Amino acid sequence: MKRVRRMPSKNRSSRRSSGISWRLFGTLTLFVVLVLVVIWVFQIVLLNKFYETSKLEEFTDTDDFIFGLINNEKGMKEAVYTRSGETDTCIRLYKVVDGVATEIADSEVNMGCMLHSIPADALSSLYTRAAKNGGVYSKKIANPSDKNSSINALYVSIEISEKGEEYILMMDSELVPLDATVKTLQKQFGWIMSLLIMGALIIALAISRVICIPLEKMSRSARKLAKGDYNEEFIGGGYREAEELAEALNYASEELAKTDNLQKELVANISHDLRTPLTMIKGYSEVMRDIPGENNPENVQVIIDETERLTELVNDVLDLSKIRSGTRKPEPETFDLTETVRAVLTRYEKLTERDNYVITFSADESVYVNADRTMILQVIYNLVNNALNYTGDDKKVSIDQSVWDNRVRISVIDTGNGIDEADIPYIWDRYYKVDKVHKRAKIGTGLGLSIVKGILESHGATYGVESKVGEGSNFWFELETFRAIDEYETETEENEK
Repeated sequence: MKRVRRMPSKNRSSRRSSGISWRLFGTLTLFVVLVLVVIWVFQIVLLNKFYETSKLEEFTDTDDFIFGLINNEKGMKEAVYTRSGETDTCIRLYKVVDGVATEIADSEVNMGCMLHSIPADALSSLYTRAAKNGGVYSKKIANPSDKNSSINALYVSIEISEKGEEYILMMDSELVPLDATVKTLQKQFGWIMSLLIMGALIIALAISRVICIPLEKMSRSARKLAKGDYNEEFIGGGYREAEELAEALNYASEELAKTDNLQKELVANISHDLRTPLTMIKGYSEVMRDIPGENNPENVQVIIDETERLTELVNDVLDLSKIRSGTRKPEPETFDLTETVRAVLTRYEKLTERDNYVITFSADESVYVNADRTMILQVIYNLVNNALNYTGDDKKVSIDQSVWDNRVRISVIDTGNGIDEADIPYIWDRYYKVDKVHKRAKIGTGLGLSIVKGILESHGATYGVESKVGEGSNFWFELETFRAIDEYETETEENEK
């Protein structure tokens, strides 16, 4: 098979994303441009439209103010002169009597007022259009008397009082040309845009400096961490998110250091546990080969025992790997947990007879659970092995079963030296040793608690340990109970009767 060599990346730096400074500058520039576009549309493109709309609203306000006094003719006259001066608007107020319009108030404030220059028939036409339009009419008209052809806005309103008297209100205001103003704003916009973009660049550089400096420091520290320097400290600064990131990285560094140490211990301990049985197998085999009379059942049994221990270690490593990778999943079935515990204890009959260990089991009733029987049996077996390895000089191990609220707890208790509270969170790790000195397990392989953790977590079960230094340890786990099949059938038969 031809081996394909992976070429190094020469343009890695060229493929990197743009920095915070340029991204921030681009974002601020885009924001500035959007703001200027909005200002351009409203202040230049739509300036005349807003001006005309504002003038029409002014006419409407004046109309409401004057006709709000329609039942007080004297007040209406005074309102005409007041509003005319305030709004710089020519106003004429008429009262219709027997079909004839009589002017009762007139205020002329502009020399170019069209209300005082257009003929009477034109005023009559404005009245007619207002009457057809629901009482209000407005129009823009070029002033023929003005050499600059200025535009005037005319407004006509008709109102009837409670007494049935009809009034006509006419208003005229010159619309000031805004072309010069628009041109001035257009010239200013170029300067404004340049200044704002320069300001965006300065702000982007200032903000990015505050953001980038702690990130660059943490990036350098992260590179050292990637090379295995777990003593590197991450320092945030400048803002809360950087501080939180630094705290998270420091925590990750501490956990990586612990994991690295555990991994080294794991390799060393597994190597030790593999080397010991292999050495004994080799040694006894050489003795049986080279020395006459040593080929006896005792030496053969030693080889068999060490081979079994080696097999157990390999199987436990494989089981642990399958559990951690998720390839070994529970296959639930309903079984008697109490009888399963008793079945496990039968394995230790020779041990109790030969080495004087005392293993007791107390249970008030048989309890059924729905779980993977083989895996739960392995949990019990490993917990008992752990207790036998660490129990006290009295060599006592007790197993208790307690049931409450549809839950069952199995507790495995030893009388050993106990575990310090600071060490309890780590005892479920592979090959973790409280005394930090690796000792060959009397029973099992030393991977039992890690396997127990994986199995119980795959079942969603709760588990834990209660221990005090000098008082022994209590390892426990809990499962939901499941009624026995015969109980269910009995209850069903009683209900049918």
